[in-house]
Amino acid sequence: MSNPVTIIMIEDDEGHARLIERNIRRSGVNNEIVAFSNGTAATDYLFGKDGTATARKGEPLLILLDLNLPDMTGIDILKRVKENPNLKTTPVVVLTTTDDSQEIKRCYELGCNVYITKPVNYESFANAIRQLGLFFSVIQVPPAAP
Repeated sequence: MSNPVTIIMIEDDEGHARLIERNIRRSGVNNEIVAFSNGTAATDYLFGKDGTATARKGEPLLILLDLNLPDMTGIDILKRVKENPNLKTTPVVVLTTTDDSQEIKRCYELGCNVYITKPVNYESFANAIRQLGLFFSVIQVPPAAP
């Protein structure tokens, strides 16, 4: 049996973070949510002290990523995740207030799986998260290259 997916939420607005988590729970998703209010703490967690993310290799993760963080951009985090051999298969859902078409295009080019603009229909959002969780429960993500 596979390990359950851990949801990594990187969101600096505490109110948005509570609303997102509440709606995820309301949709029936009970996976662990590890929340970060800034990019530095999130990247420390994801990439570890050595910056390689070796500790996260093969760990089933789903990243909810705000682009507007106080200490770095979500674009920088997305780029690092997708360039890292240990994390590149990790699904990333960008959840942000930015609806600029160039920004959206850039996120998809960098490898985000879903781009959602806040304020969102949280029922649809929670359903999308649940579907990604179900996807993880039945599909084995290929291991990262050695």
